[in-house]
Amino acid sequence: MSNSKKARTGNARSAARLAAVQALYQREMNGAALPQLLTEFHRHRLGATIEGADYVDADRDFFDDVVAGAGAREAEIDGQIAGALATGWSLERLDRPTRALLRAGVYELIARPDVPAAAVVDEYVDVAHAFFEAREAGFVNALLDTVARRVRG
Repeated sequence: MSNSKKARTGNARSAARLAAVQALYQREMNGAALPQLLTEFHRHRLGATIEGADYVDADRDFFDDVVAGAGAREAEIDGQIAGALATGWSLERLDRPTRALLRAGVYELIARPDVPAAAVVDEYVDVAHAFFEAREAGFVNALLDTVARRVRG
């Protein structure tokens, strides 16, 4: 997953969300253990200068919570995602970047009641726009909105 120019802007929590999606994607790609993954991101990626671009320093505690929480609750999160997919769709049918993004967003919806649901949806739609075309961002919006209504009422 590469970073887009849009993804470099924002606040520390937005940067943490973007990094969390990248970390969850990397975890799915290479099976890295969560502690190893967190350490790598802390040392080499959060707030770094990559290919001449300075990235906003992420809220490290928030990043750690999203990555570790999404990893620990993956089965529950995947169940929420699968339950919000249209008939005939499965979690496995989604590409890895989309799964990583949705896992991070759904984790926040089920485990971070301190963050308003609308803010969670908006933030992950912004992350989706950094990597995908409008159609995929619309899909992320619809799925996270469905999960938000189910888990937050």
